[in-house]
Amino acid sequence: MRTALLRGLPVALLAVLSLTTAPPAHAAQAVAPAAPSYTLPLTNAVNTISVAAEDRTGYDRKQAFGDWIDADRDGCNTRAEVLLAEAVEPPGVSGRCTLTGGLWYSWYDDQYVTKTDIDHMVPLAEAWDSGASQWTRQRRVEYANYLGDDRHLVAVSQRSNRQKSDQDVTTWIVPHNPSQRCHYLSDQVAIKLAWELTVDPAEQAAMRRIADECPDTDVTVNPVP
Repeated sequence: MRTALLRGLPVALLAVLSLTTAPPAHAAQAVAPAAPSYTLPLTNAVNTISVAAEDRTGYDRKQAFGDWIDADRDGCNTRAEVLLAEAVEPPGVSGRCTLTGGLWYSWYDDQYVTKTDIDHMVPLAEAWDSGASQWTRQRRVEYANYLGDDRHLVAVSQRSNRQKSDQDVTTWIVPHNPSQRCHYLSDQVAIKLAWELTVDPAEQAAMRRIADECPDTDVTVNPVP
């Protein structure tokens, strides 16, 4: 069973394990090392993201990003791994990673919850719009299941996750816990930069407005190879 420390599973290993249908030669290709992490003031980080028009043509969530995978083959898929790592009170685990009970803190709405969803900090549809449509499917499956950065996938209340859906910061930014606006924006910016995703002009303008509220907030970016 994986502990919280194992959420840093390298993306190279995910690439090999995530899609058993991938051609062996492709799976064996060397993956370039990630660039070093770096830290910027939030305003500077926002201005670093490339700007481009969004395009959702051809988007189909399951076809584009697949399902949860069990990258380390311990019986627990990505969703279960996040739940185990982020539990305030750990759930019981039986069989092939069947979870029962447990308690989680949903910082999106400042609630402790027993039923959670796993949110992609930058939603899958938003990632598609922002450049992921040009990736290979294997890369998109890696994105959907990425455990190398704790900010990427978050256990939150079902209410907040479903209200957020695929919205970007122009229309949704933790409305039930506004004290976390800086936190939320910095995490979104970190993920966009780590994966070299873009923002559209309206999204950039919203990010800039919110960043102005957060003069003491820095963003550490962990580029993904």
